[in-house]
Amino acid sequence: MGKRGEVSIKLKDVAKAAGVSQGTASNVFSRPELVREEVRERVHAVAKQLGYGGPSLTGRLLRAGKVNAVGVAAIEPLSYFFEDLWARQLMAHISEICDARGAGVALVSARSDERLDWNIQSALVDGFILLCVEGGERLVEITQQRQLPYVALAIGAADSTIPAIGVDNVGGARMAAEHLIGLGHRRLAILATSLSDGHSGKVDEAYVRAGIYSTSRDRALGYWQAMAEAGIDRSSVPIFETAEDEASTHAMMAQMFAAAEPPTAILAMSDKIAMHAVDWLFGHGRTVPGDVSVVGFDGVPEAAVATPKLTTMEQPMAEIARRAVEAALGGAQVEGRQVLQARLAVRESTAPPCE
Repeated sequence: MGKRGEVSIKLKDVAKAAGVSQGTASNVFSRPELVREEVRERVHAVAKQLGYGGPSLTGRLLRAGKVNAVGVAAIEPLSYFFEDLWARQLMAHISEICDARGAGVALVSARSDERLDWNIQSALVDGFILLCVEGGERLVEITQQRQLPYVALAIGAADSTIPAIGVDNVGGARMAAEHLIGLGHRRLAILATSLSDGHSGKVDEAYVRAGIYSTSRDRALGYWQAMAEAGIDRSSVPIFETAEDEASTHAMMAQMFAAAEPPTAILAMSDKIAMHAVDWLFGHGRTVPGDVSVVGFDGVPEAAVATPKLTTMEQPMAEIARRAVEAALGGAQVEGRQVLQARLAVRESTAPPCE
């Protein structure tokens, strides 16, 4: 929009200078066929003289009520949408669905509350899909102020009124542990996703239960349920919290295999961690699944083409994305919390123990 000195020129200024109503001036820019040619010419001439470039696209779209676009928001840097395997897989499904519907996708991201609030308020979208892997409650609170449809994914908030879609982490983790136990493994170890901010290392049960991230807590609970049913003392199964990157995972693997009786099978709370663990094992002369079996969680595409192909719990990402896009675009809304089931995909990284 043009300026005269430091004053922003508005449509009403053009209308006044041209001697027409604001409604007529608006029609000149948005519905010119309704205005006589001489009036159109006069309004355009005045607008050019004042430096007014026409109504903003944002304003026109907002007044129309629909922009046919979905906002995908997270309290993470923008790189998260492209670098995190889970987020990247979800975005691929969301993008495919939006392409088929002729809808757009806007990424909304910021670390600070102030910047995130501005990004949420200014996003030109019909609704939001919230990736609540961190700061979920804050993200929901900020989004609710926009009063647009939204759905939260991977949120652990106790508020059952928040429209949310998630996976049964307890049930999925229990199934993963049951798979290894069914193969005959009794010496197990857990590689955990983040339980608290900025920490990695060997942790105990009390620490896990006090963790701030519900996904990690729930997956540990599922593992423990399977162990209890099989008569395996959970205190005999070490838990190593990672920062979900290669360096911390490799450091935890070194601790794990320094024990007198290292595990014959590893329960990894994400495929990313599982693949880092497999890399470490290969680098230290151990075979998978010959010496050590490894099972992941999430079902990211990379797991299916890894060496060896990773046994994992597959989240129904296509269905999660479909429901989320539908809700964000104002279609069928999510009422309360919808919990979907993960599926065990048995591949090449698990086998009975050698001993």
